[in-house]
Amino acid sequence: MTDWITPAEWEALLLSFKISTIAVGSALPFAILTASLLSRPPFPGKALLDGIVHLPLILPPVVMGYLLLITFGTRAPLGAWLQSTFDLRFVFSWTGAALAAAIITFPFQVRAIRLAIESMDPGLIEAAKTLGAGPIDRFISITLPLALPGILAGAITAFAASLGEFGAIITFVSNIPGETRTLPLAIYSALQTPGGEEAAARLVILAIALAFLGLILSEFAARHAKKRMGQ
Repeated sequence: MTDWITPAEWEALLLSFKISTIAVGSALPFAILTASLLSRPPFPGKALLDGIVHLPLILPPVVMGYLLLITFGTRAPLGAWLQSTFDLRFVFSWTGAALAAAIITFPFQVRAIRLAIESMDPGLIEAAKTLGAGPIDRFISITLPLALPGILAGAITAFAASLGEFGAIITFVSNIPGETRTLPLAIYSALQTPGGEEAAARLVILAIALAFLGLILSEFAARHAKKRMGQ
């Protein structure tokens, strides 16, 4: 592999995996809770919450990057407070790239988990209630195990989508080699470099292969989890 891609390209690939892993892992608990909430019967504000959750799918990624910039930038009130209080800086940092990727791919996780929860037999929850199981017990012992196929599918799909995120990341954290230059940004840099067409094509092939692999793993994980649970 290292003979096929340059050290700088290898660095961008590893950074992409690092950012995607942290983005998906940090967003997953919130995705599970949000999907559980949205799968409940209608309540005041449900439509608004649903719209906010899925907004990253509708807005151009550049817009999301701009919103992050004016929210978490060092000159923004929240961004300045985070930096002065916790020495936490998102802008022009790989942590900001992870934040952008997490927000952009969050709807993928919520949607997959919500569909899994909504496909459950409500009789199981009612039976657990009859036996005296509380809300937390029902969630841990029934909802989470039965939603496992959706959780796995959503996480893997979000990971694959995070690997390909470009607009929000370059708008929010720029294109800094070794810090924020992920695989898509490396492709962009190659296209902006004279004679970089070969490198760009090589990286595009790699990106396509990773995307296909992510989709295949997502489907396989969901089917395997359903098979183990007898669904």
